[in-house]
Amino acid sequence: MFSLICKRFKNINSNQAFTNRRYFFQKWYPGSYSNYKSFKREGFSSKNRKNWYIAAIVSVAAGAYYNMFLYQTEEDFNDVSPQMEKTGYTQQTYLQIMRQYKGRILPLNHPISRRVQQVMARLINASKLTNVEWEIHVIDDPQRNAFILPGGKVFVFSGILPICKNEDGLAVVLAHETAHQIARHSAEKLSFTKLVLFGYFIVSLFYDPSILSRAIVDLCFLKPNSRKLETEADYIGLILMSEACYDPNEAPRLWKRMSMAETKAPPKWLSTHPTNENRIAKINQWIPEV
Repeated sequence: MFSLICKRFKNINSNQAFTNRRYFFQKWYPGSYSNYKSFKREGFSSKNRKNWYIAAIVSVAAGAYYNMFLYQTEEDFNDVSPQMEKTGYTQQTYLQIMRQYKGRILPLNHPISRRVQQVMARLINASKLTNVEWEIHVIDDPQRNAFILPGGKVFVFSGILPICKNEDGLAVVLAHETAHQIARHSAEKLSFTKLVLFGYFIVSLFYDPSILSRAIVDLCFLKPNSRKLETEADYIGLILMSEACYDPNEAPRLWKRMSMAETKAPPKWLSTHPTNENRIAKINQWIPEV
């Protein structure tokens, strides 16, 4: 009996109403998407007056908001408080890293850990960031990397130590990362992203937002801003390591070693960081000043 019913269902014409999706929606939902006409934006023409009003009102409000925070910081736009910067996503990232590299984090009394701690101690004193609860972790991993999360969570991968070669080289890397904390670059990046999204919203009022793909926004706005902040951290870091009594002349040598260690670097416009050659040229210009 069951097989007979199954056979019966297989023979039903697919054009019948209850299996025809188009017919079903037209019959029971006459106002459905199938009957809608696509919304056409009029661009920046006078016909699009309503969206001009919306754009004007939103822009005035956004401009006042922007100037308020620009006045408070007297530098670049930054509307993220230090407390917000240290909590939420940062804390989650910290816990995720600790879980990911569990068992590979060197003990605090390990010779390599002590070496990193000594360099960081001098940089912290020079930076005047002594009120931060610093935590320094060295990870036994071949990748050439080091970073500091907001709130003073320091991570140094052992793979970068041969590139550093000596304490001055290690100071170049750690001073650069500490400079990001001094300038609060992670908060500045988040604030800049908000500005980009606001611009994206304004454009979407007049044109199809798909013309501004994620790749275009990334290449034209986010990556150039990231390179700007990296260059700024190089400059601040060079001053910081000098004040901590490390040799700033080691900085161009470090980036030369880094360049030799890299197999193939992406083009400048595709990277979030300046090229090593560009870094070396800039640092050589700054050293006499430092």
